[in-house]
Amino acid sequence: MGELKIHAEAVDLKKALGRVAEYTFDMDLTWDWPGGVAYYGVSRAFEVTGEQAYLGRMVAWVDEYIEAGLPGWTVNTCAMGHMLITLYEHTKDEKYAELIHSKLDYLENHALRFGDRVLQHTVSAGNDFPEQAWADTLFMAAYFMLRAGIMFDKKHLVNDALHQFFWHINYLQDENDGLWYHGYNHIKKDHMSGIYWARANAWAAYTMSRAAKILPEGYLYPPMMHIWSSLRDQLAAIKKLQKEDGLWGTVLDYPEAYGEVSATAGIAAAMVTQGNPLHAKHVQKALDGLLANISDNGRVLNVSGGTAVMNDIAGYLGIDRKWAQGWGQGLALAFLAALIDNEKSNVKN
Repeated sequence: MGELKIHAEAVDLKKALGRVAEYTFDMDLTWDWPGGVAYYGVSRAFEVTGEQAYLGRMVAWVDEYIEAGLPGWTVNTCAMGHMLITLYEHTKDEKYAELIHSKLDYLENHALRFGDRVLQHTVSAGNDFPEQAWADTLFMAAYFMLRAGIMFDKKHLVNDALHQFFWHINYLQDENDGLWYHGYNHIKKDHMSGIYWARANAWAAYTMSRAAKILPEGYLYPPMMHIWSSLRDQLAAIKKLQKEDGLWGTVLDYPEAYGEVSATAGIAAAMVTQGNPLHAKHVQKALDGLLANISDNGRVLNVSGGTAVMNDIAGYLGIDRKWAQGWGQGLALAFLAALIDNEKSNVKN
């Protein structure tokens, strides 16, 4: 894996990361996927900077939430498991391990599945989206299972996580042009509105790049070959659709779509993690675009609101982007953290 040459001082990246993290801590987040993505980003910020204040504030937030009472598990609430992995790794407090195992038990034994044991995307206790696969599930559940399987040395979790990647690739990626649809309906055997939504592509690209990076001896797992090829073809297609300001449109193949910052951050973070030197110019443009959309107080701007699989392109273009969102903060932090990691590798070499 190569290193990318990016024109950004590590100290400036850390300052931007610090501003975004501070704003994130002050948000009124709950134990659901917005908080899960946000605090995943904070966890990555802690991992690359070693800033103990981040760890302390994450511990305080989680402990207060545990005392107040946690919700039931869904695919989306399992996103909070990412921060729990970081907390357990660095504190060894068993209460975090117990919560991780509780989420894993839900995903393995109780979560709705269809077809060849593919996780159905769930956002509540109800059967909201029968036999639907969404790209979002890769971040909220499959990548979490993979991280937990590696940490606890549980090969069946690693295999199940890679199984989810395998089938989500088959269901959601167009093998002819490399781009990902937002969702797949197994009952109707279609992609519903058939939109190449940018954040769906970010969920896929980012988690596949991380899977390829963190799994020891990944080449020994046959599904990993599927992931590597999928990611290669996806990024080859996506890079051609970047706008002049460095952002990717919220609908990737629709030139008039507004530039969406959370998707841009996730896609660019995947490029950094994959390490193809020829992606450096696209990462540089994306970084410039991101920095232009971080306010002085650390709020990430131009992030689209929560988005179901909409009926048509107008539905995607009409999603509001006025407010700060946990996923915008978290993916921005993930991108900046990937760049800091990349800078460290450049210094070592």
